[in-house]
Order: sequence, then C-alpha cells, then structure tokens
Amino acid sequence: MTDDAHLRARIDATRPHTARIWNYWTGGKDYYPVDRAAGDQIRALHPGIGDYALADRRFLGRAVRHLTAEAGIRQFLDVGTGLPSAENTHQVAQRIAPDARIVYVDNDPLVLVHARALLTGTPEGRTDYLDADLRDTDAILGQAARTLDLTRPVALMLLGVVIFVEDDEESYAVVRRLMDALPAGSHLVLSHTITSPDMPDVDAAVAFWNENGTPRLTQRTPEQVTRYFDGLELLEPGVLSCNRWRPDEEDLAAPAEVAMYGGVGRKG
Repeated sequence: MTDDAHLRARIDATRPHTARIWNYWTGGKDYYPVDRAAGDQIRALHPGIGDYALADRRFLGRAVRHLTAEAGIRQFLDVGTGLPSAENTHQVAQRIAPDARIVYVDNDPLVLVHARALLTGTPEGRTDYLDADLRDTDAILGQAARTLDLTRPVALMLLGVVIFVEDDEESYAVVRRLMDALPAGSHLVLSHTITSPDMPDVDAAVAFWNENGTPRLTQRTPEQVTRYFDGLELLEPGVLSCNRWRPDEEDLAAPAEVAMYGGVGRKG
C-alpha cells in the first residue's frame, strides 16, 4: 500500500471533522457531505460562525506579513495546519522573503494527503510537513530541526489548535515547551475560540459540535487565551478579536467582534 493509500485508509468520512468543516466555511472543496451537513447545522445555531473561520485565516496572513516584513522572521513552525487553502503561511511569507522556510505539522490524514500535493515552496526557500500531534513536542522539534535552524528565531504558529487540548494546564505546558525550545527573537502567533456571556450562541454551536463531531473543542475566556503569552512581549494591540488585530482596510467591512481571539508575542 502506498503512503497516500495508508493515509486515506485513516480518513473517517462518516463523522464530521473540524478541518474539513473549516475548509467548507472558507470556500474550499476538501470536505464530505457529512461535513457540509454539520457545518450548515452549526451555522443555523450561530449564523456568524463562518466569519470566524475567515477572520482566523486573515489574521494569519496579517501576522505572517508583519513577522516577515517588519520583524525579519524567516522561519515558521505552523502546528495544526489544517487543509491547504489560499494564502497559506508559506505563500504569504515567501512572497515577501523567497528564502523563508516553513514546516507544517498536522495529524489529520486528509490534511497530509493534500499537503504533499499543495504545500510547495519557492526554490530559494524550503517547505516541509510533519505527521505529528501537538502534544508530541519532542517529535515536532526533533523533526522540524531537519528543515529549520532552531538556533535562529522561529515564528510558532498555533492557529485554532490548542482548542483541542481539553486540560487547561496541559495546553499551557505544551505551548511553553515549544516556546522554551526556541531562541530569543522567536514569536508566538496563537488564536483560540472564546466563550463570553455576550455570545451564548457560540457556546450552543460548540456544544452541538462536541456531541456530533471530532475532535472535541474547548473554549476559553479571553483572559485564559492571554495567559498563553505569559513571559512574552505581547505585541500591540494585544489579544483580541482576530478581525481587530491590525486590520487592513478591506478587513474593516467584516464584523469587528468575533469569538476567535488572537495575538502575537515576542520572546525576549
């Protein structure tokens, strides 16, 4: 059996999956009928949910542009990549710095199948992918070191992925272990679905997901999300709705407040 056949054998098309629903909401084509049905049901509970997926993707683009053009970052470790779509990390970074190096990490077999075909970089740079779980930090760092120089600054990208670590202390420890292994000048880019008294329909949508989909999601308050940046220099404007983090002019038409919060921090 080929590697792709092994990966495809691991795909469960009978239960909705987060990465595929995210792909559906952002206009992609890599999902199954079960994902579309669940996505539509979640959107019925919370009509603005598709805005969160788009907000998260656009936040990624603005953060990567800042880190590449302004902070001089040339290495990115993107954990929890999700299905490839427009404006992936390597596309944004290598448009500015063709020599940028990017390592993607995911353990979803469908993501990895598409990563082989789509995540190709510039001749001057490098793009690689790893099949690993976020919690397996030693494996991630060990394998990433084949492509990245971990003695030089790295941007650790954790977009919508620590929501899958249910235990709070474990989730903070995972982020700390990864950041502790990176040198001064490295950055953390993190986004997370929040819970807020002002957004009860978000809680209902997440509850529906956790009863019907995989993997389970954990919401956290804005204050809990900010804690991931403890010990780092938090870049302005801090941790807030992804649509409000240094918005471009075209972002101003989007809802300012979404239940996907994000921030960028620098390791001193």
